[in-house]
Amino acid sequence: MIYKRGDVYWYEFIFKGERIRESTHQGNQNTARQMEAAHRTNLARGAVGIIEKATTPTVKEFGERFARYVDTEYASKPATVRFYKEKLRRLLADAEIAGTRLESIDAAVLDGYKQRRTRQLSRYGRLISPASVNRELATLGVMLSQAFEWKILAGLPKIRKLAGERSREFVVSHKLEPNYLEACPQPLKDAALLILDTGLRLGEAVGLQWPDVHLEPAIRARFGSVRIRGGKSKNAKRNLSLTARVNAMLKARKAAGQSIWVFPGETAAAAILVSSLDHTHATVREALELTKEDFVIHSLRHTMLTRLGEAGADVFTIMRIAGHGSVTTSQRYVHPTPESMERAFERLEDLNSTRFEAEQAEAKLAAAGGGPPTISTTVKNRHSVKSAQVIDIKRAGP
Repeated sequence: MIYKRGDVYWYEFIFKGERIRESTHQGNQNTARQMEAAHRTNLARGAVGIIEKATTPTVKEFGERFARYVDTEYASKPATVRFYKEKLRRLLADAEIAGTRLESIDAAVLDGYKQRRTRQLSRYGRLISPASVNRELATLGVMLSQAFEWKILAGLPKIRKLAGERSREFVVSHKLEPNYLEACPQPLKDAALLILDTGLRLGEAVGLQWPDVHLEPAIRARFGSVRIRGGKSKNAKRNLSLTARVNAMLKARKAAGQSIWVFPGETAAAAILVSSLDHTHATVREALELTKEDFVIHSLRHTMLTRLGEAGADVFTIMRIAGHGSVTTSQRYVHPTPESMERAFERLEDLNSTRFEAEQAEAKLAAAGGGPPTISTTVKNRHSVKSAQVIDIKRAGP
């Protein structure tokens, strides 16, 4: 069997009960078929034997190397290091997956892990959620990708997510917002307001320092701003404008604060823990009798980005404000309405008409020996005509 992986062809066949699978390193299908045929012929003649390939390490053996890689690669992101190591620990707790060699991981092995894992209970006495299992499978996928990059693996299995993962799409309504903020004790109240109006990740909010807060607008700017030095994605580094209420809140905190951190912890030397705000939020949520599974503290960021989309912000603007790694993530916040689509066609019609009129006027002046008009002049004239028409309509009355 000949098949293509990436830009090159591979072949696969069975010889004396042994599966033979090799890359031809060729992009030409005919050449690949000839190479497969030659290999079959040589094996049949006994000219060459089946080459014994080096045995790949088990998941447990490779896990040690992967842990060292994570320490080095994400040294500046301790939360990422903790995430991968915790998921790795969960994977290695399963004896079957831990003892499986990397090259033997296939759909059957992965399905077995899913079945065993979803029958286990969490520390809260509930069945392990599909989301938790999927994060562990994603970590395994990263491990295998790294093994492939290091040429330990010749190929990668397809890892399918476990179905049934709950998507948290809770949005704080404008009606609920004041009730929630009023119920929040400090510093959650101020942190929540900051996230609601800037879309910061919780980790970015608690990691904010006063040197990165600029309450006065820069030259030619209307608002103050905060600077995010980096974070989860390559686009996390960004500057975000401050709304009036966030600006006022930060001024009050700065006047009363004695720490370099905007949200200091128990001591001024360190920022407050993310887990501390998470626990406080959970208490407020229960007091307000809100849906536990949906309204997490990250919902505040989701709310802000949803509001941006409703306000008409384009997907690229949302991506820059959110610090998303790709525009794909930002697309779910943009929901064009029939009205916005109609306005888009109106703008297109105006642009096409303006360009056409400018070209016609230029052609007439050129024929008369005059200088060509600029497009900006034509646009100005069109707007003057439209304004005059509006005034005439208003004067005429209903």
